Amino acid sequence: MSLATRNGTPPVDAPVTPPTVVRQRRVRPGLLGLAVLLIALGGLGAAFAVTSVRATGSYLAVARPVEVGREITAADLVSVQVAGGQGLRPVPAGRLDEVVGKRAAVALLPGTLLTLGQVTDDPLLGPGQQQIALGLKTAQVPARKLHPGDKVLLVSTPDRSSTGDTAAAAGTRFSATVIDMVSPANDDKVLYLALVTRDVPAVVALAAQDRLAVVLTETA
Repeated sequence: MSLATRNGTPPVDAPVTPPTVVRQRRVRPGLLGLAVLLIALGGLGAAFAVTSVRATGSYLAVARPVEVGREITAADLVSVQVAGGQGLRPVPAGRLDEVVGKRAAVALLPGTLLTLGQVTDDPLLGPGQQQIALGLKTAQVPARKLHPGDKVLLVSTPDRSSTGDTAAAAGTRFSATVIDMVSPANDDKVLYLALVTRDVPAVVALAAQDRLAVVLTETA
């Protein structure tokens, strides 16, 4: 580049600024590979999250309270849509028939998803036990509602028509476990109990004479 001068002096060349040299940073191959890997993993994670959210299925949920030991009916359950429910292991709605008729292994609460670990085929009768049924008046039941698993004590009452050995037998006690209790249309109660086998004959005989009192000793 030339610069004009005054007084007729010939133009002179102006100094030229040397170009700026930009040093290029060398990218290490290892870091480049790591960056590509992180980008790929991020993409896979996002895809998995979207897939999990969109994976919706129909599962069984508890519609009303079910006590421990009670038989499950179709009315106790409802089908619900759950997103990403596979990790919870709930029972698919299509397996309803496999659940109905089984007993609740734990207390089932409304609004919770049902799992196979909450139901069982095992009987409530333990080894060496038998089941009996007692017909009781409402006033003879020690609580408004007895639940499966409750512990009760059956106490023999005096036989007012007899004396001697029969009267002395009053106060005999038998431990039992509640299996179920139902209320027939006449408002009486039917109490199903698990008893030790050796106590069954005596309890049946006392029940036939209406000489049993039921005492609640422990709730399930």
